[in-house]
This record gives sequence, C-alpha cells and structure tokens, in this order.
Amino acid sequence: MSENVFKEIEAKMSKCVEATCADFASIRTGRASAALLDRLHVEAYGQSTPLKQVAQIAVPDARTLVITAWDKGVVSEIRKAIEKSDLGISPNVDGTTIRLFVPPLNEERRHDLVKIIKKKSEDGKIAVRNVRHKAHDDLKTQLKNGEITEDDNKRLQEQLQKLTDRFVKEIDALVVTKEKEVMEV
Repeated sequence: MSENVFKEIEAKMSKCVEATCADFASIRTGRASAALLDRLHVEAYGQSTPLKQVAQIAVPDARTLVITAWDKGVVSEIRKAIEKSDLGISPNVDGTTIRLFVPPLNEERRHDLVKIIKKKSEDGKIAVRNVRHKAHDDLKTQLKNGEITEDDNKRLQEQLQKLTDRFVKEIDALVVTKEKEVMEV
C-alpha cells in the first residue's frame, strides 16, 4: 500500500468528518445561524431550488435571521418551505423580506439536541470505520496475493489504525464543541 493510497484513505476519512460537521451546523442552537437554512429547498421556477439560490440570508443579531428574496414571486414559497421544515420557527413576511426569530431553547429540547448530536457523531465515526474496514480488506487481499509481506501488513495496519483514531478524535472534539454550544443558555 503506497503513500498515495494512504492519502486517499485520509481524504475519505476527512470527508466523513466534514459531513459530520455539516450535519452539526444544521442543528439549531439557541443562536441564529445561516447554516440552519442550508437544507431548505424552495419550489421556485418549476423546480426544487436551494434557498441560498433564490434569496440572501443575513444574521443581524444572535436571535434573528433575515431572508431577502431576489424575486417577490418566491416569497410565499420560501414561507411555505420554512413552515414545512423541522426548524419550528414561524416566519414573519414583510414584502420581499422574511424575518425569523430564533427562540431560546428550553432545557428538555437542549437535551434532545445533545442526543441528536451524539447520534450524528456516531454516524460519522461509523463512516470513518467503514473507510478503515475497506482499507483493511485491501491489505488482507494484498497479503494473500503475496504483494506485501507479513511485516508490511502489520506496519500498515498500525498506520491505518492511527489514522482512524485521529479522525475519530476530531469527531469527538466537534461533539464537545457543539454540545457546549447547545447547552449554553
């Protein structure tokens, strides 16, 4: 297994961490963030379009999101998309501007969000482990075919495990940060 293959494995594991980070960004904390709206799609111009492509999103303060539609015709569709979403926020429409007031989270909701964060982090760790598992199988095949020696196999397995541990620790660090953010009153 060459260095290029390890760089490829590292890139795949890194993408798993990035995906977990993106999942965390979409979890609502008590603070307003444009990332809350990243997953929203609006029925505009006959197709489902990401909200970012039909409107500007601003965060004027810690509790408010302001969405300014570029076309007055899509305002009602933006409102519908927000109401249908799992955000639990009611939009206030004023012309081409939609204001979202992010309410503070109650204690029970904070604990529920922490559980969601832990579940998403576990999904991220599983993805990292799946990358490791595939690489492990590739090493076994190479050993079986006589492409690498037993010593090479042991060394590469240790290298692979260290890489896996590093990315799992990164996900754990993300969890601690996000949990702190959610539990902050």
